[in-house]
Amino acid sequence: MSIREAQAELRDEFSMFDNWMDRYQYIIDMGRQLPEYPDADKISAYKIEGCQSNVWLRSTQEAGRLGFRATSDAAIVSGLIAILMRIYNDREPQEILDGEPEFLAELGLDKHLSPTRSNGLHAMIERIYTIAREARLDQKLH
Repeated sequence: MSIREAQAELRDEFSMFDNWMDRYQYIIDMGRQLPEYPDADKISAYKIEGCQSNVWLRSTQEAGRLGFRATSDAAIVSGLIAILMRIYNDREPQEILDGEPEFLAELGLDKHLSPTRSNGLHAMIERIYTIAREARLDQKLH
């Protein structure tokens, strides 16, 4: 499934909800499904600055694909992480860089998150894109 298809699937899922309270609950429920994040990886190198809550994001690269694991101490942020993982996890760096985050507007996240949550979401997306840029550069050098 491409990034565009993953975003379309999320858009379809969110269209089932009539109001934002139900959407928030769905986001929180998605966050509860995140895989366990090791306490040993809750270090400053993986911490994302700019988030109101604590967020850690770790990346790995295997066979030219980037894998991400992340966690937060806030329920809604964990749900936002789950959305990002569905879109960006296990992708080639160039695919990430070519995939515009259309889901922000399509899901209404750009309008319905508090400014601090929105800033945190953008900080997480920027970290993912930075990791993808660095991985792409590394691939070109080797």
